[in-house]
Parts: sequence; C-alpha cells; structure tokens
Amino acid sequence: MRVCFLLHQGSMYSGGQGIYLHHITRELVELGHEVHVIAGPPYPEVVEDIVVHRIPNYSIYRLLETGRFFFFGRDPASFFHPLNFYEMATSRAGMFSVMAAFSFRAYRKIRELAPDTRFDIVHDVQGLGYGALLIKANGLPVVANIHHPLQVDRANRLRQAPNLGEMIKWLRFYPFWMQEIVARRIDRIITGSLSSAHFVADAFRLPPKQITAIYDGVESDVFRPLDVEREPGTLLYVGNSDDRNKGARYLIEALALLKHRTDLHLTVVDRSIANLVPTLSSKLGVEHMVTLTGRLSREDLVSRYNRAQLFVSPSLYEGFGLPAAEAMSCEAPVLATTAGAYPEVIEDGKSGVLVPAGDAPALAAGIERTLDDAALQARLGKEGRRRIVDHFSWRDTASGTQALYEEVLGASRRRAARSVSR
Repeated sequence: MRVCFLLHQGSMYSGGQGIYLHHITRELVELGHEVHVIAGPPYPEVVEDIVVHRIPNYSIYRLLETGRFFFFGRDPASFFHPLNFYEMATSRAGMFSVMAAFSFRAYRKIRELAPDTRFDIVHDVQGLGYGALLIKANGLPVVANIHHPLQVDRANRLRQAPNLGEMIKWLRFYPFWMQEIVARRIDRIITGSLSSAHFVADAFRLPPKQITAIYDGVESDVFRPLDVEREPGTLLYVGNSDDRNKGARYLIEALALLKHRTDLHLTVVDRSIANLVPTLSSKLGVEHMVTLTGRLSREDLVSRYNRAQLFVSPSLYEGFGLPAAEAMSCEAPVLATTAGAYPEVIEDGKSGVLVPAGDAPALAAGIERTLDDAALQARLGKEGRRRIVDHFSWRDTASGTQALYEEVLGASRRRAARSVSR
C-alpha cells in the first residue's frame, strides 16, 4: 500500500503531531508499506525509508519564529501569489490560517506527483483543511486522525482569558466550522481514545460509525526504568505549558498552595521561551520552586522521568496523554486529571491517581497525599509500567491503522463498482 501523510507542522515538541507521525510512519514502513509525507515547517523527523515532500508556509507566526531566515531562498514574487498573500495577511490579522493554506498546497503537491506516484490513501494528521476535500474529489480516499477539535482549544483559551480583549483575540484566531465541514465529508476520522471519539462525534455532529478509536503508543524499550534514585520532592511537568488545554496554570496555583513545604520543586520541560509558567510563578511568589528546562533530548527526558518523585499532568483535555504514558512507562508515579482520555489510560488508584480537572486545591491535595505515601508511589510506578507495556504500543497503533485503511479502501472499491454497474 502506498500511503501519503499530510502534516501542516512537524515539530516533535509541540502538539504531538510530529511524535505521532514519526512513530506511525516508521511502523507502517516496517509492516511493508510505502510511505510519503507532505509536510510544512518545522519539518518532521522520520526514518530514512520515508519520502518527505517539504512545502513552505507564509504564516507571520513562522516569520516571528525564524526571523530573517524566513526570507532565505524565497522568490520575492512568491509573496504575491494569492494563497501565500492570503496566509500572510490573515495570520498578520491574528487568524490561524496555517491549516487551510497548507491543505491547498498539499492538494497541489499530490496533483504534481500524480503522474509518477499514485497514492492508495491519504492520511491527514490533525489538520482537516479545505484542501482535503479537493484531494477526495480527485478520487483518493482520505482519513484523518484528530485528538480534539479546535473548538477545545478555543473554549479553554476563552475560559482562561483575563479580559474581553483576550477573548476577542482568541475568537478571531481559531477558524470556525472548517474542521467540522471537512470531517463530515472525508472517509473516516481516527481518534486516540474512546473519550476523544465521543467528543469529536458530538463536536462535528458525526455518526459513530465514521469515527474509529485507535490508541496511541509508547516506546516502552526507550521510555524505561533506569537504575537511578528518584529525587525527593521533585515534581515533573512535560508539555507546552502555554497551551491552555494542558492546565499548567492550575499546577502553578497548586504549587502556591503548597509553598509552605520546603521540600517541593517543580521541573517544567518546555521551550525556554514559554511565558505562562515564569509569569504566573513570579506573580504567585513560587518562582524559586520552579525550573524551566527548555527542550531536552530524548535521553535527558527519560532521565527526568526516572528522577522525578511524581509526574503531574493537570490537563483540561487530553486525546491520549503521551507524556503521562511515557512517565508511566518509566515507572514514575503519575498524578493526572479525569479529563479526556486519562481514565482510559490510567486506572485511578492503581496505575496512577486522578483528580478533577481545573481544580488547583484538588491538585494540591493529590500531590501532597501521593508524595507522603512511599508505598503508594512504588505501587503506582510498577502498575503504571505494566499498564503501558501490556496495552499501548506503536505497533498496535499501526496495525489498527492498517486495518482501517483496508476497510476504507474496500468500501471505496465497492462504491466504484456500483457506480460502474449503473
């Protein structure tokens, strides 16, 4: 089978799209499939047998990230191409047009490749831009995986907005209806959990039969226990703390409730330019209890998981919860919330501890109770590792995805046969 993945941005450090694509494409290649990736910047990390077709974007957000390097190698006239100009203008106006613009470029690239490379199926990763409908209209089956709709991001941004101006900013930023329009017209939606499947079905008004839940995986041979001592009082958070879905605000507020404890220290593994954590820590007087590491290598991340006395994930929504699953695989005791997929991944009181989402006092109480119970920590670590090894592997994710491809292709062939018979 020849599969083409679409990825509007492939960072391994933000949003999970890059991590998902890296692992699922590697496993599909090992299962014998030919895999291509059409990707926008930052470009994904993939194994060498995968063909990557890099396409640029013209978003003002990319310009802000890369500075003058944004202009290198670009024809000045390209900025006046209608699609490129649209992306620059709308992103400058505070709109998130990257997904839509990328999808049209991906459609154009597939048309360009068509004479020599005919794909069997197209797999859109967390995009659902309008160009996917053009791809399907050209006769290619299209599936998409999505952990949560952009409605979730918008709702959590609005919930935590400090003033009316911020609310208007985020209402303008996220595209209305695009993902729903596309999701209702492609062949199948893949989600990372049953919780996510129910949420997406409700948000997009989709029949359950159009959505398939396939759990994400963990590299349990990489994220593994090491022969190191856990550091007393060390809390660990991994993720994009500026993403309001991740609930980092509530973790800092919980830490402020525990600042009477001199043994606590929170390590936040996130970009060095993260804003929410240092700003809120300073405001609440706990900056001395927080360290922001910047991005880490995978080896350093595994070491952090192994040294933390408690991994904490205060998310308001999770389609799967990969950092928590990685921590479990390293036998770190995990405290998470009841949000999204966590009750499916973590057995409360057995392989982790769950507390209500968006509740700083409950989070603080959970942290204190778990840290003060050494026997509970040991049990959570052992059971967490067992849970991940037994139920969540990337090979299982790929096998389930392969089966879905075959089902979609079979349905497509039957529709084509009926059309011919008429």
